[in-house]
Amino acid sequence: PSPRSCQLDGAHEEALRCEIEDLKQKDHALDQEISQLLSEGYSLEELEKHISLLHEYNDIKDAGQMLLGKLAVIRGVTTKQLYPEYDLELSD
Repeated sequence: PSPRSCQLDGAHEEALRCEIEDLKQKDHALDQEISQLLSEGYSLEELEKHISLLHEYNDIKDAGQMLLGKLAVIRGVTTKQLYPEYDLELSD
């Protein structure tokens, strides 16, 4: 390998190390958050149910956004212009 490819490999390896360290820190922060929630009286089953409901909500919201997008294309307007018609807030 040329010296340049060795430098790129070293930079790539360092980037991976940084990414791994970042993921470890995020994992630790999440563990702390879970511990705090458990100490506040939440159960793992309750947290898992809540997470499951959030995933379901996000899936439904994504489907709604997709439908609004298609309707907007058909009507030749922006999605934002459809929000008042369906009593939606921009934050929805």
